[in-house]
This record gives sequence, structure tokens and C-alpha cells, in this order.
Amino acid sequence: MLEKTLTALITVLAGVGAALALYWVLNKISELLPARLEERLKPWFYILPAYLAIAIFVIYPAVQTFVYSFKTKVGFPAETWVGFENYKTLLSSDAFRQTLLNTLLWILFVPAAVVVLGLLVALLADRLATRGENAVKTLIFMPMAISMVGAATVWGLVYDYRPPGRPQVGLLNGIVDAFGGDPVAWLQENTLHFNSFLLMVMLLWMNVGFAMVLLSAAVKGVPTETLEAARIDGADERQVYVRVVLPQIKGTIVTVFITVLIGVMKVFDIVFVMTNGNFNTNIIGNEFYLQFFNNNNQGAAAAIAVMLMLAVIPIMIYQVRNFRAEEAAR
Repeated sequence: MLEKTLTALITVLAGVGAALALYWVLNKISELLPARLEERLKPWFYILPAYLAIAIFVIYPAVQTFVYSFKTKVGFPAETWVGFENYKTLLSSDAFRQTLLNTLLWILFVPAAVVVLGLLVALLADRLATRGENAVKTLIFMPMAISMVGAATVWGLVYDYRPPGRPQVGLLNGIVDAFGGDPVAWLQENTLHFNSFLLMVMLLWMNVGFAMVLLSAAVKGVPTETLEAARIDGADERQVYVRVVLPQIKGTIVTVFITVLIGVMKVFDIVFVMTNGNFNTNIIGNEFYLQFFNNNNQGAAAAIAVMLMLAVIPIMIYQVRNFRAEEAAR
């Protein structure tokens, strides 16, 4: 343990030291230039490392992945061109189409539920005294500090199933057993995708605190004058929140929704730990892992990554435009 701690500490210090040394060298280089040229180029010297990092670790892998998606289905590195065969094989597969449907269910349900629950908790917590508000918000935000693998481990104890006659470790089956019912294999119940929704509950549990913090801050930022004016005009509390508060925090709601949406599209850990995609719970992030590591199908894995990337890009563009519109309106 001590060795790992020292290794991590040395790594951090070395990284910070290297970054400081790099910027010191770039600053010295810029100072050697003529004054006018230094004034123009110095900002570029400071952002050059970030641009290089983005090019090396983001742009180049994205382009390489796009190229691999049109190459041989098996083997690494991919060598043989197969055109759109990887995409055709995936989209013609019933299993992959079911995976897309499951992913769509996550996309439709989780972000909306996170926003609604986060806003509800924020509004209710803001009505408490300061000490009670802080305590409630701390408890609800705590799951954000847990990794998805850790959360899956915790919720595994909630959904755990043991055959009838054996002691039930799972919380839900413990309650069922206490009332004389038969234990249920919760994560195998795929009627109407019930087990997928049980997995979504875990992500809700982790993200409601994030939404609550941002939305609570936005609600507190609404001018009290507008709220008092609405109440003087005869608006009840529901009308005040719906017609006055919500329109003024729309930007924050959109930001929370899109942030959670992008996170949902990349979910992998929860499904991998809990079911590994079995029992009709597979989603696109887990399918990428299965194709790449289990099936050694590099082309199909690259095609899945490209499809996911193409789905995320419009959302990111909308978020950037929305952010710029908000900045322009201020």
C-alpha cells in the first residue's frame, strides 16, 4: 500500500513538474522573439500543449477508429478493407438492434428522470432550514463520490437472488421473503425490459445529487422581485414555479439534461458488472467491449464506436450553441 501511495505521489509531482518546466521553456522562447511578435505568439505558446494533447489523444484516435470501422472484421491491426460490411452485419443483427433499443430506453428515461427528480429535491430542500437543507443535500449528493463499479456492487446486494429455502442476502428478496413470498431473480426479469429499468435506477441514484446541486443554485439565483411580483398578481406556488422559476432556469435544465444524456450514452460499468449484457440488458457501451475484447472483432467494435460518436456530436453542438446563446443574452 505504501509503495502504491509513493508511486502515485511521485507520478503527480513528476507530471506537475514537467508541465511547469514545459511552460517555463515556452515562456523563455517567446521572450526571445521581437516585442510585437512576442505579444502575438505568446498566447499560442500557452495553449499549444493543450492543442497537441487534443490532437494526439482525441483527434488521431477518432480518425483511426473511423478508418478501422471499414476494415477487416477480425484481427488487430486491421488490414483488409471490407467497406460497410461491419455496419451492415451489426444493423442486420437482431441482437444488436435489441441493444440499440435498450440504449434508446436508457436515453429516453434516465436524463428526463434525473432532471425531474433533481428539480423536485432542489425545490423541497430549499424549503428546509439551512442546517436541514445542508444535511439533506449532502446525503443525496454522496452517491456522486462512488464509482459506477462501486455503485454496482452496492446495488448487487439490493437485487441479489438466492434459490428458495436459502437465506436471502438481497434487500428486495429479504423483504419479499419476510412477507412470505418467493424470491425473485430481479435482474433476469426482462418482461417489458423490467431488469433494464432496475439498472437505470442505479444511475438515477448516482446522478440526482448532481442535478440537485446545479438546479438548486439556479433556483436560488432567480430574482426574488419576480417571485414576489407573481405572488402579488395572484399566482399560487405551483404557478410561480411553472411560469416564473422554470423559464428562468431553462438553461441550467438543458445543461443538466444534456450532460446526463451524454453520460448515459457512454454507460458501460453498471451493465458490465451487474449482468454483462445478459437477460436482454445489453447496451451499446457494453457491446463495444464484448466485440473488442471477447470476440476480437476490431472492425465491429470500431463501427460501434463511430456510431456512438456520430450520435453524440449533434448533442454536443447543440449544447455549445445553447451555451453561446445564454452568454449572448446576459
